[in-house]
Amino acid sequence: MEQSLNKQELEQFIASRTGAAVGDIRLVLKHEEAYLQKAHQGAKGEVDIDSDDLVDYVLEQRDVSLSELVVEQILDSEMDYLVSKGLAGYLD
Repeated sequence: MEQSLNKQELEQFIASRTGAAVGDIRLVLKHEEAYLQKAHQGAKGEVDIDSDDLVDYVLEQRDVSLSELVVEQILDSEMDYLVSKGLAGYLD
């Protein structure tokens, strides 16, 4: 049975693994959501997302002053959380 996403739990999970502030985590996840929405427009079904492109996109946003390493850690921790909850997976 697939679980639903608990955003507060997700943010706490990421913060505990990365040491990032919740505000920074929310900012990165907000820009990630915008990137994913653009990727899904016109797509039918699943979309293959290149993590390097996603990190670059987040770093290009004017309101993001985080390092590349922090952005990668936040996104990697988010994916770990989603996989552990059965909400996402990796394509082979």
